[in-house]
Amino acid sequence: MKNLEQLKYPIGKFTKLAVISNDLLQTWIAEIDGFSGKLKTITKNISVEQLNCTYRHGGWTVKQVIHHCADSHMTAYIRFKLAATQILPVINPYDEAQWATFIDANDDDIEASILIIEGVHKRWVQFLKSATALDFKKEYYHPANNENVSIATATCLYAWHCNHHLAHIKQAIALEQNF
Repeated sequence: MKNLEQLKYPIGKFTKLAVISNDLLQTWIAEIDGFSGKLKTITKNISVEQLNCTYRHGGWTVKQVIHHCADSHMTAYIRFKLAATQILPVINPYDEAQWATFIDANDDDIEASILIIEGVHKRWVQFLKSATALDFKKEYYHPANNENVSIATATCLYAWHCNHHLAHIKQAIALEQNF
């Protein structure tokens, strides 16, 4: 049996890197680019029972994770664009846990969220692929974390976020299949 930390962070916690190479950025952009396809593949034949199971006791259901990714990645894309067009914009944090309680985050129909993810990721990747080295150094200020976040670091964070939640979904499906 996995411990709580392994269930919460199946791929490990996010690690902020001090130095980010162009090769790493290209790897992360590819991970962000591939997310919607991987998500569609693992949810292609998902049952309502699987959508409603959790990856750990007290964790979100699969459908909440998917709806959260739509919310989170829309927000992230906007943050990237703000950082690219303003001098150190202050972003608006949001209460992810509270958002996960709303009816749209608990809908068994995940199609709209997958379409949002697909569309946002297409635009986001287009933006990232056209970004210059200078663009990746641009930052936004995250008041809840009291830190400046560069577009490069945020790219790493959201590539991790994609893989983190894909692992949660796979974990929940595997747990449901074992019962």
